[in-house]
Amino acid sequence: MRDFTRPIILLLLPALAAAQTPADTARRTQQLGEVVVAASRVEESILQSPVTVEKLTARQLRLTPAPTFFDALEHVKGVQMITASLGFRVLNARGFANTTNVRFAQLVDGIDNQAPHIGAPIGNVLGPSDLDVQAVEIVPGTAAALYGLNSINGLANISTRNPFRSEGLSVQQKVGVNHLNNPYTRARPYSETAVRYAKALSEKWAFKVNGTVLRGYDWLAVDPTDINPRGNATTGLLGADNPARDPVNSYGNESSNRTTLLLGGKSYQVARTGYEERDVTDYHLRTLRYDAALHYKLPGAAELAYTYRGAHLDNVYQRSNRFRLDDYRLQQHAFQLTGPVVQARVYLTQENTGRSYNLRSAAENLDRSFKTDARWNQDYTAAWNAAVQQGQSVAQAHATARQAADAGRLQPGTPAFEQKLKELSDINNWDQGAALRVQASLLHAETQLNLSEALRRAGRSALPAWVDLLLGADHRTYFIEPDGNYFINPEAGEDPFSTLTYGKTGGFVQAGARLLPGEKLRLTATLRADKNDYFTARFTPRFTAVYSPTGRHHLRTSFQSGYRYPSLFEGFSNVNSGQVKRIGGLRVMSAGVFENSYLRSSIDAFNAAVTAAINANTSAASAAEKRRLAIEQNRGLLRRNPYTYLRPEHVRALEVGYKAALLPGGRLLLDADFYYNAYRDFIAQVEAYVPKTNNPDSAAIYLSSRATQNRYRLWTNAQSRVYTYGGSLGLRYEAAGGLLAGASATYARLDRTESGDGLEDGFNTPRWMLNASLSHDDVWRRLGFGLNYHWQARYFSQTFLVTGTVPAYHTLDAQLSYHLPTPNLRLKLGASNVLNNYYVSYLGGPSVGGLYYLSVTYGL
Repeated sequence: MRDFTRPIILLLLPALAAAQTPADTARRTQQLGEVVVAASRVEESILQSPVTVEKLTARQLRLTPAPTFFDALEHVKGVQMITASLGFRVLNARGFANTTNVRFAQLVDGIDNQAPHIGAPIGNVLGPSDLDVQAVEIVPGTAAALYGLNSINGLANISTRNPFRSEGLSVQQKVGVNHLNNPYTRARPYSETAVRYAKALSEKWAFKVNGTVLRGYDWLAVDPTDINPRGNATTGLLGADNPARDPVNSYGNESSNRTTLLLGGKSYQVARTGYEERDVTDYHLRTLRYDAALHYKLPGAAELAYTYRGAHLDNVYQRSNRFRLDDYRLQQHAFQLTGPVVQARVYLTQENTGRSYNLRSAAENLDRSFKTDARWNQDYTAAWNAAVQQGQSVAQAHATARQAADAGRLQPGTPAFEQKLKELSDINNWDQGAALRVQASLLHAETQLNLSEALRRAGRSALPAWVDLLLGADHRTYFIEPDGNYFINPEAGEDPFSTLTYGKTGGFVQAGARLLPGEKLRLTATLRADKNDYFTARFTPRFTAVYSPTGRHHLRTSFQSGYRYPSLFEGFSNVNSGQVKRIGGLRVMSAGVFENSYLRSSIDAFNAAVTAAINANTSAASAAEKRRLAIEQNRGLLRRNPYTYLRPEHVRALEVGYKAALLPGGRLLLDADFYYNAYRDFIAQVEAYVPKTNNPDSAAIYLSSRATQNRYRLWTNAQSRVYTYGGSLGLRYEAAGGLLAGASATYARLDRTESGDGLEDGFNTPRWMLNASLSHDDVWRRLGFGLNYHWQARYFSQTFLVTGTVPAYHTLDAQLSYHLPTPNLRLKLGASNVLNNYYVSYLGGPSVGGLYYLSVTYGL
């Protein structure tokens, strides 16, 4: 930090001087009167929220130096942001983060904007533009009792601008550059154009339309770290000499692309050569988002609205593998009724993966397209033997053998390579091609009734004035059009290509009471029930209390539980993936596999021991006899698969917190929270292989060769019970004159794992995260500025792609803005990661540098 402390101080001096100007009382009053909805599903003071809730207001979003409002969420207290792509960022809170966060719900005006088959949103692809965002509320921690959207780690609700209250034309143009000083590519342009138009046609009718076009060049994933560094340790071949090298961001050389070759009386693991990620994808990023809404005012402060949203994108996306999303399309139709008594929503979200493809499958099938594994291994063996006979060392012979076996291999950038990649990306079987061809939809309906408000308005309430009663119900059905590779319809007697459906029905009741003189104590109790297909009904309670001894001090506590049900992919996947069949964990998908399989981890240990025993055997026995003896000696390492069919994931959460408005006028807001979570039945993946024999005595022989086993990756539940705890402290201070300062610290820790089996999802969360911000929208003659600083500690990351430690990193975002009242133009010169210190937010992901931009906004 020492290298940039002085420039920061110099930038702040004008702002600190401006802090001595007269107070803006109206702004501080507005700050104290902030309300939120996400925490309780009814409007309430942010100070009296019964659980932790963070809010970014329109002013804070305007002052942020982040390129977009969604990027700005990284600086919210308690939020961890994962960057999988320039156009794909993932929100998480309180641990167990990954690149497809199905534990964190993301809503726009109360509407879930997930991609149906994924079960999670793709960043903000189906969300609003900066021009249409009114505020963002984030609940870090389970919200399942009220929402039932698998939101056991948190929820974000993005509110958009109402066309009745925000009319006119707004236009925003951003131009920028990234990849400065990137050794792998030249500097690249960045451009985003957004337009919003809203009009109240009468006192009853209003509409709005939005459009956004984004173009850029994605961050590159270029990690060369070897995932299999000790694959040939018993033969002394390490580092660059290891013939089974598996660099993180090189594909086609994974475990399923390795063979054990007997060369010169020793066993060697040998992998196909593979291709780097940048060889098999197009990093050009293109996103088109658009929406239109028609609003109608009803009597009694109610409003009816129809909204259509659509998105087309070309992007890089990550799950267990990395994908190129090409002509990927999402669209959503939504009807909403909002009012003080009744709220109702019905929406349909449709997804089409277009011409998308799997980068790993593309790489391994490019290798196989010019030479099969069997032929390549034969050529490798022959060349190795010839090289040794010519006097080459073992390591030199392996290099020579690879060069000979790769003769004629397709070379990146050549017309033949590009043509073959195009062909493979259209073959919908990952054992032969790489296509991702999914069409999925979700239909959701929900309603909410504020019964106490309804009775009071009717003038015949039997409820005391201090009692609140809220009721809600919802139903959701997913629809999948099976493609024969990614999904099939597994129901007995059904056509495997007939539409697959997966549904859930739920509801909740919430009762609240305001007690003690001045309503200083607020109690609520919530009970939710959910019934998913393939599962029995589950009940989710929540109890909260808020004690407000004065209007400025508020203590809160809550206890709640939550369930997460398997997503479509976790329950029903049916993917041929690199010689490994990935199948859903519902009994209807995987019956018989769990009972007859052996854990891959034990098979790997068994085969490693067999290899070591063969290489250590210096007797005159034949190679076949050495192998038989080694298998017999080590068969006890094999372990039957102890896991079984999927159950819902469960969490119990205890939280306490304190929020206060301090100093005259409430200029200093303080918020502190502490939580303790207990999880069970983590939904995760296990690799287990089935020997191609019905004789258990022969299982070891069959599991010693890839050709005599069926390989599966199964969705199941961890046997662990996991406990986590943490907390956060946040301060927000508004000085006289409008200077806004903030700071927060977040602590998250994995407490312990009981009966840990290593299958629970990785905690994947830094122990410490720190944020600091300083901004002013008119520090001198309509000149404003904003600074955001983020630091997070290193953390251990455990995913199916790679396991290791993510280094600590820090970023500084900065912006200078200027406002021209006529013609209402706002210019902003800004940068995220202004110091251009490249970092990765998770292992296997891209290296993120600085993005420098100029934005011009009219009419906002």
